[in-house]
Amino acid sequence: MKSTINNKLTHIPLIIMAMMTAGSATQAQTTEQGKYANVNGIKMYYEIHGTGKPLVLIHGGGSTLSTSFARIIPILSKTHQIIAVELQAHGHTSDRDAPETFTQDADDVAELLRQLNISKTDVLGFSNGGQTTLELALRHPNLVDRLIVASAFYSRDAVPAGFWEGFKNPKYSDMPQIYKDEYLKIGNQAELTNMFNKDVQRMSVFKGWTKEQIASIQAPTLVVIGDHDLPTPEHAAEMSRLLPHGQLAILPGHHGEYFGEAYFPNASSKKVESFSLIVEDFLTASN
Repeated sequence: MKSTINNKLTHIPLIIMAMMTAGSATQAQTTEQGKYANVNGIKMYYEIHGTGKPLVLIHGGGSTLSTSFARIIPILSKTHQIIAVELQAHGHTSDRDAPETFTQDADDVAELLRQLNISKTDVLGFSNGGQTTLELALRHPNLVDRLIVASAFYSRDAVPAGFWEGFKNPKYSDMPQIYKDEYLKIGNQAELTNMFNKDVQRMSVFKGWTKEQIASIQAPTLVVIGDHDLPTPEHAAEMSRLLPHGQLAILPGHHGEYFGEAYFPNASSKKVESFSLIVEDFLTASN
């Protein structure tokens, strides 16, 4: 029984990344809303939806803005100007001859916002996008207003040990076909493999942040996870308490299921709507 559990845990990293995988192409067609900006040596893709106060959406590892946020963008864009980005080697955004890091991702988002003349914004980051959000708040505190950190963690002990064991011998074959197929609508096999390898490398060396660093983030922050998520409820509660202005929401569902992430095509529309209401209430709070 114990060996069976351990075997399942070793597949978690690939499954989690696959849940958010959709591609990385250096030359792809732009959608109606899609644009590119030259950012720190890469051609960065982004979309703008709606009007109102800016809200940046940062996708998970291996994902695109579509696979992470397709179901929630139409709702949130009714009341906010959504700026949905795709990071280095992901989606339509090009790669650079350097590893992926949360530091570089944060700097890329900050530079894009500078080019868009956005001096302050709310940010919602999912999974690895939540880690980029934390780094954005630490490196560019004057740029962020309110933060939503969804299904992310700040330290290695937030997840089962088997999660990290899975990075010692990751297998591309463990990635569900639905995400391989979605990726290949945008990029090619070589780009998909490159994105996969870079995502694995980034997490295999993940060290996280100290409690002191998390406690230094002054932006009001909502920590959100599902009750069957990868980070434990205890870790989410700890992070929300470390944050000087932290709040916590534990919602029914798995990793991203509560807002309709692509791995859960049958996620209840009521869950998605409920999440959007929580987001709206948090972002419009007076303090």
